[in-house]
Amino acid sequence: MDFELDDDARAFQETLRRYARDVLAPDYARWEREPLPRERILALGDLGVLGLRVPEALGGVGGSYVMAGVAAEEIARGDHNMTLFLQLACIAGDLIGQYGAPALRERLLPGLARGETLIAFGLTEPGAGSDAASLRTRAELEGDEWVVSGEKASITLAGCADYCVVFARMGGAGAKGIGAVVVPLNAPGVTRTVYDAMGGKLTQRGSLNFDRVRVPRDHQLGADTAGFAQAMEAFDYNRAIIALACLGTAQQSLDETVEYAKQRQTFGKPLARHAGYAFQVAEHATHLAAARLLAYQTLWLRDRGRPHTREAAMVKFLAPQASVQAIHACIVLNGWMGYQNELPHAQRLRDVMGLEIGDGTPEIMKGVVAREIFGREFIAYR
Repeated sequence: MDFELDDDARAFQETLRRYARDVLAPDYARWEREPLPRERILALGDLGVLGLRVPEALGGVGGSYVMAGVAAEEIARGDHNMTLFLQLACIAGDLIGQYGAPALRERLLPGLARGETLIAFGLTEPGAGSDAASLRTRAELEGDEWVVSGEKASITLAGCADYCVVFARMGGAGAKGIGAVVVPLNAPGVTRTVYDAMGGKLTQRGSLNFDRVRVPRDHQLGADTAGFAQAMEAFDYNRAIIALACLGTAQQSLDETVEYAKQRQTFGKPLARHAGYAFQVAEHATHLAAARLLAYQTLWLRDRGRPHTREAAMVKFLAPQASVQAIHACIVLNGWMGYQNELPHAQRLRDVMGLEIGDGTPEIMKGVVAREIFGREFIAYR
């Protein structure tokens, strides 16, 4: 097995690491208090980050899933929340690129790649989170329009997105009755609410309400019965990208703590020479490295069209958990200064914790892994 990135990927990695250090990190705390200027999203487009899953013919990069993982890990070193724009751009690029009508692709994907168009992912509802097949939002066909009614909850970019891929019931009960339609969020009948969450404030997570919102029929993605499968397909690889975003943030905290431990003197020697301190760093570095390999293995499998559901679920519960534990340790290992907001560790902890929940809780991920190991006839929730 070859663990080396090629020359293009390494150059991309180095560019994004510099950008994260020089541009994103200095303003990380600022966006907890102020709205993110749209110019910052356009800059991600200029770097090629948002067009990774958009074909070159439509202004994108046409990059691999491994490249998307590299981008998430490096951006997260400067600002964990900025990786959400990458995640949603990848998902929208894939779904619209594969299942959208040609006119819809040409209308939305160039702007998506440039950062001019933000597209949210609307699956979760107040009563249907991990049990996505029980969602209640409906889309009914009236002439040449879909009429969408319902509520979506905990939607990243709810407060600022221009469109949302809305998963709605177009047929009967269960997963096979779900389709997907791209809804303009400036359409009559759409209302938004942004949550006051403990972290991730930059991404304006909230709810979207649809009161008989009319959408052109050609905004549908694929068949009336294909929505659930499309959502699960997107989840599989995005769980590895989430993992790498968490790991990049945690690794940055650990790297900063290592530098602190080399300089801080106690009992006549640097903290790094105290075994009780150094062993904690070694333990967390090991957990982060192991999760990182599993995340890249998942994306490598995806790039080759091979099954990766089990690996994606494994790394989705492992990496955020390991990252939260590592960042928490960094707060303690930095002493009283680690608890102060002058250092970024506390904000990183709040932000990463959100992705222990988003795209599937640890309990759901373990259920997926168990299903893949034992077989579907042993699913616990049937």
